[in-house]
Amino acid sequence: MPFDDLTPDQRDLIGRWLPGATVERDHSWGVVQTTVLEMAYAGSRVIVKAGGPDDHHIAREINAHRNWTRPWTALGRAPVMLHGSVAAKLLVATYLPGSLVLGSGHATDPGAYRQAGELLALLHHQLGDTDPDYERRENEKCLVHLDGPHRIDAGTTARLRAAITSWPAPPSRVVPTHGDWQPRNWLVHDGVVSVIDFGRAAMRPAYTDFSRLAAQEFRTDPRLEAAFLEGYGSDPRDTPAWHRGRVREALATACWAYRVGDEPFEAQGHRMIAEALPA
Repeated sequence: MPFDDLTPDQRDLIGRWLPGATVERDHSWGVVQTTVLEMAYAGSRVIVKAGGPDDHHIAREINAHRNWTRPWTALGRAPVMLHGSVAAKLLVATYLPGSLVLGSGHATDPGAYRQAGELLALLHHQLGDTDPDYERRENEKCLVHLDGPHRIDAGTTARLRAAITSWPAPPSRVVPTHGDWQPRNWLVHDGVVSVIDFGRAAMRPAYTDFSRLAAQEFRTDPRLEAAFLEGYGSDPRDTPAWHRGRVREALATACWAYRVGDEPFEAQGHRMIAEALPA
């Protein structure tokens, strides 16, 4: 049953926030500790997200809803949070109609990518700050990945460690980022693209939201990259930090996918490492 993975506190809050609501569909991914339920309540539909014991996504999602999503919600292009509890790792948001761009006919439509670029610019350009320690923290995370379980061969591990320990750590310009900007988190309805899933949202350099597209859709269809950049209005990857970001993303992908047993995604991570590391 959909409620079986929820804590007593989460079930109690749902009962108080949404009395009489019924589950219409379970959208849970099954890889991360997040239960995602589409529920009928008071004549409309809502989305309920509940995190597991080790979940860190719900707090970030609640923070994003409270501070950064207004440029999208003002246009009806992102869900609106109705209720949220960081302590209970639970939130309720409005339901957005539409289908995922991933796996649809829009997955190769430059028009959808142009809209996605425009939406990302709205998020990034609303505010910015300087983080003196971003690069240092990210380098340390990479070394933790290398010290943990993975299937990266010894030679590549040594090359990664040598590269990471040689990198500079200058201050970084950071902006609100989505953290998982790709077609599986875009909805399309009547030709209009909207955004979902803010569980990885954080203040980071703008180029980090280009990482997953560059490793996937952009490398196979240059039209999509051109349309996306047209919508965004510039290219934040034009910096030496972009290379370091590519290596970090590749390493994190390979290690995370190995830990959760996602072999296709792990293979993508290994391919990303091979492409990002200099010969």
